[in-house]
Amino acid sequence: MISLIQLGTVDYATGLRLQQQLVDLRKEEKIGDVLLLLEHSPVITLGRNAKAANVIASPELLAQRGVELFECDRGGDVTFHGPGQIVVYPIFDLRGFATPDGKRKTLGVIEFVRRLEEVLIRTCADFTIPTKRVPGLTGVWTDAEATSAHVGTAASAVQRSEASQPARDREGHDFSRAEKGLDKESASAAELRPSDAKLAAIGIHISRFVTSHGFALNVNTDLSFFNLIIPCGITSKPVTSMRQELGKPLDLNAVAESISRNFGTVFSSQMLWVDTLDALMGRTVGVPMLVPREFRQLHKDEDGSWA
Repeated sequence: MISLIQLGTVDYATGLRLQQQLVDLRKEEKIGDVLLLLEHSPVITLGRNAKAANVIASPELLAQRGVELFECDRGGDVTFHGPGQIVVYPIFDLRGFATPDGKRKTLGVIEFVRRLEEVLIRTCADFTIPTKRVPGLTGVWTDAEATSAHVGTAASAVQRSEASQPARDREGHDFSRAEKGLDKESASAAELRPSDAKLAAIGIHISRFVTSHGFALNVNTDLSFFNLIIPCGITSKPVTSMRQELGKPLDLNAVAESISRNFGTVFSSQMLWVDTLDALMGRTVGVPMLVPREFRQLHKDEDGSWA
């Protein structure tokens, strides 16, 4: 079973402290697997392999736009988190997830990342956005070919319909080698077409089989923030959002429910929605946290209670 807690907007430093406390509790088997869903206030994060040069905005511009800067221990390069983006942090013990063939009881790091990508692909499909993996890259990308085929098929159907009508009507285990392979951000020009765009970024950390960090899905994100960086160190391809792909804003709560459902399917687990951190652990963890029931309520309720 995976316990899911839907938090509100959390500053990045608080999010890091909360993750570390949950990781420690998971290692001690005081809690089960946990999935955190939240939004971050504007922040640029640099993973273990990040190049400082990929932050192209000046400190003055970052301050002007209210963007913090953090180094962290996840894999990957530079990325942005902010309002309108759903950030998902799985605190999982990989020893509890068998491989698909049943030969190993512990899920490997690459298999774990592939499952995260699958959750994202299925979630985007729930909202009629075709996405794909790209060899040599982590994350999920829009599939321009599938989109074009879908549009072309729809257009052909309309044309056939019109033609048929009268004219008038018409740490522990050593994951380092695998993680280096996942952190490699390189792909041939043939693998990415100009109209392919990154919709979700993935960066993880694993210590003694327990995962932290996770993925960020751009839902209603202000994409201008990505102009402050070279996202994931890739200069030739854009970043997009579900809102941009669909031409309309989405209900974050509906996307969160889709993510939960697809985690349950992909990880073959029951999902238990938990209202508070206290309900998860039976006590406070010492980290102040705003815990509204829904993302939409959060933006209207500034007088929340702190645990």
